[in-house]
Amino acid sequence: MPSRTLLRCLLGAALLLPVAPLSPAVAAAGADGGRTVDYQGLHLTLPAGWHVVDLDRHPDACLRLDRPALYLGHAGTQAECASGRAVAHRADTLHLEPLDGAPPRADIPTFPVDAGTALPPADADSRELRYALRGSGVMATLSYGEDPAAVRGLLARAASAGGAPAPATAPVITAAGPAAPPPATQQAFTGTGFDACTAPTQRAMDAWRTDSPFGAVGIYIGGRARACAQPQLTAGWVRKQAAAGWHLMPIWVGPQPWNSSSTGLSTDPSRANDQGREAADGAADAARSLGLDAGTVLYNDLENYTDRATWDAPVVAYLTAWTVRLHELGFRAAAYVSASSGAKALSDHYQQAPQAMPDVLWVARWNLAASVTDADMGLPERTAQWAGPRRAHQFRGDHDASYGGVTINIDRSWVDVDPAALGPVGGGLPAGGPVRGPLGGPLAGLPFS
Repeated sequence: MPSRTLLRCLLGAALLLPVAPLSPAVAAAGADGGRTVDYQGLHLTLPAGWHVVDLDRHPDACLRLDRPALYLGHAGTQAECASGRAVAHRADTLHLEPLDGAPPRADIPTFPVDAGTALPPADADSRELRYALRGSGVMATLSYGEDPAAVRGLLARAASAGGAPAPATAPVITAAGPAAPPPATQQAFTGTGFDACTAPTQRAMDAWRTDSPFGAVGIYIGGRARACAQPQLTAGWVRKQAAAGWHLMPIWVGPQPWNSSSTGLSTDPSRANDQGREAADGAADAARSLGLDAGTVLYNDLENYTDRATWDAPVVAYLTAWTVRLHELGFRAAAYVSASSGAKALSDHYQQAPQAMPDVLWVARWNLAASVTDADMGLPERTAQWAGPRRAHQFRGDHDASYGGVTINIDRSWVDVDPAALGPVGGGLPAGGPVRGPLGGPLAGLPFS
């Protein structure tokens, strides 16, 4: 995750360059240089530079969110997804699949649209939206960097040009799905875990539960910098993994410490504080939709940075605001950071507002040591910071692992986390008035001198 993210954006571009063979529905390039595509009565003229991927012919393709592309058909295994998680630039993408069989995703909002009805304008925390087009029997999932208007306009023109009759029975897919069963509870866990860019198929999870050494799994539930689409991620998927005994580590990929209008964190600590609260609101909504229990530890993925003079203050403001707001919403907070940057920033400012610090610290340091010592975590020797079952260490990154005949590209971590041992959610700030420090901006909403 951390230090390789920008490199991943460059190297990962090769992942789908050999575009899958196109179905007969894809015609030659149009007058403007883009392809024209007919799919279940929808007629699309794509902007120049868009890729087209036929998922029926190429089921292992990764539904990436960082390159302009049209994906056709139900998603498959996404086995080609590499382990990069955060992207510096989100692109406009569109995924069209039959409405019948489309998964009831809970991580992004879904809007039913009747034939002849305009697409309702909307945006979302994760920059992804779904429209259930009942007139053509198509589920359309769009993603965008900053403004959904362009890709929504592309879809709207396709729907109006198609004029396909409504199927006799067109199921309405909503994010809520059927009546919610008991929520999935995050159990205590000490041992090895993994995370992958997209939630693995149920077959893969079953095989790895039986044959792999892993007992914890990181799942990317949303955020503006999320790198891969999540067609497997439903409330049902979450319940099944929890019932099978997996320790779930829900991850939100919010704004990052780099300069990007679509995915960047503000360098102003005051604005970064606001972004932390916004990220917590989005993560809590996604967690509830996925059926995760109150008190669940939610992780904020904040990638590595090298310019600590610029980024330490906004990073601390962002992650402490994230923590305080999640506590207000009934969840516990965690941060995924690099040992050489975010971990040091949080540690250096720990005493300014210890109860506003994340409850759990997950540190990336790829030293192949399956342990959570102070040195592994980039923390001062013999520190009490995040002592006890409050640590995770990502000790190996970006590699293929095969168990039970299933290969997934993963990062590997040692996890020592017990949500029940973290005490009650929140708890307020120490008595004695506002906590003050040197950052020049708010720390979790607190004034600084």
